[in-house]
Amino acid sequence: MNKLPVGVEGIENYLKEKFDIDPADLTITQFKGGYSNLTYKIQSPGKNLVLRRPPLGLKIAKAHDMLREFTILKALEKAGYSKIPKPLDASEDERIIGAPFFIMEEVNGPILRNRLASEIQDPSSFFSKLSKNAIDCLVELHQLELKNSGLIQLGKPEGYVSRQVHGWVDRYFKSETNDLPEMKEVAAWLGNNIPTREEVAFIHNDFKYDNLILSSYENPAIKAVLDWEMATVGDPLMDLGTSLAYWAEDEDDAILKQFNISHVAGNMTRQEVVSYYFEKKNQAPIDMVFYYAFGLFKVGVIAQQIYKRYTLGFAQDERFAGLIHVVKAAGKKALNSIQTHTI
Repeated sequence: MNKLPVGVEGIENYLKEKFDIDPADLTITQFKGGYSNLTYKIQSPGKNLVLRRPPLGLKIAKAHDMLREFTILKALEKAGYSKIPKPLDASEDERIIGAPFFIMEEVNGPILRNRLASEIQDPSSFFSKLSKNAIDCLVELHQLELKNSGLIQLGKPEGYVSRQVHGWVDRYFKSETNDLPEMKEVAAWLGNNIPTREEVAFIHNDFKYDNLILSSYENPAIKAVLDWEMATVGDPLMDLGTSLAYWAEDEDDAILKQFNISHVAGNMTRQEVVSYYFEKKNQAPIDMVFYYAFGLFKVGVIAQQIYKRYTLGFAQDERFAGLIHVVKAAGKKALNSIQTHTI
């Protein structure tokens, strides 16, 4: 057995008992990338698994609830949603590796990070197909049946938008480290402009390219959607707004282009995404400025929370030192959207 990476020491007996994996044949490596929950590949002869656990250090209970993410995957499996890794087992016994965790099957296929993969021979054609496939996938998720499947039990849709706005504003001020006027102004505007209309759907809340496993670099069909930790039942336009916040375009601030490779030629623009989304839903277009601004604000708050953990010494990853610039850029972009009424 190779030396185990930090965060999964002590897992050997559990894997032997649950999956009959001999510690002598065990190799575990951590997937790189991501700023949230930690993901590890478990390799052994004839069996490859994936383990998910919360970040090391300071606990943010709701955002990193391993058992809830596992429950969501089980519920989606029961509902017949196929674009997920098969959930296998979960444990809340922190004596094993020091935190709750769950195990799922590995799904093989490329995952796009923040660079253009050299394997993509025709980027324009590839991203033209992928951007449509991604929105098709999001629409499919938003149209899942809720009651008979039991998915409705995973959230409280009534008043969802208001709770989200007030909750994320509260999280921002609790994690604030720098005086950023744009973030404060956006927070106030969101609180004063909460839409009265609400739809109800099952939503992912972190839907972007690096959470999608593709069939191949030649065929960008979506095999599985990852990272369900923030999924719930709520307004699908809030989900679309978050995806739009990550959907950077070529002329956007460089620091906001690091989270999604949607800025490469061939991708739809944000406005084209909105038009395509409502066309696929056979629904009249809805003004997305509020939802886009909220999505950007949420991106800023997530970056702010991680940056706060970094400043307190709970996270040592040097990438986190620059996240305050993400907060600034997200706040500026959100305020500009509000003031110009554009996405």
